[in-house]
Amino acid sequence: MTTSSDPAEITVPELKYESNGLIPAIVQDDASNEILMLGYMNEQSLRMTLEKRLVTFWSRSRQEYWTKGETSGNVLELVGIRKDCDVDALLVRAVPHGPTCHTGERSCFYRDLGDD
Repeated sequence: MTTSSDPAEITVPELKYESNGLIPAIVQDDASNEILMLGYMNEQSLRMTLEKRLVTFWSRSRQEYWTKGETSGNVLELVGIRKDCDVDALLVRAVPHGPTCHTGERSCFYRDLGDD
């Protein structure tokens, strides 16, 4: 991947996006390896992430781009991105600046399956 000041000029590798144009993006804390959250990216949000170095997703519910933490200040600073063996999912390594979950928890994965 190359970097540029214009997101449209950033070269991204060939990825297998879902039929809706999205690809799952798992966010992992670069220091602790803890899984923090799952979001979805399209090609443009991936370009925006690479350009701004802040993790940016496509919101499926709001149908708009959102940079994680843009309102709370709890941003995810990009370290690097890996693709899986089938090139249909991304692992985003980031430095979290504050809690990742909107509930205030460090990770969105803080509850066991049987918890209410």
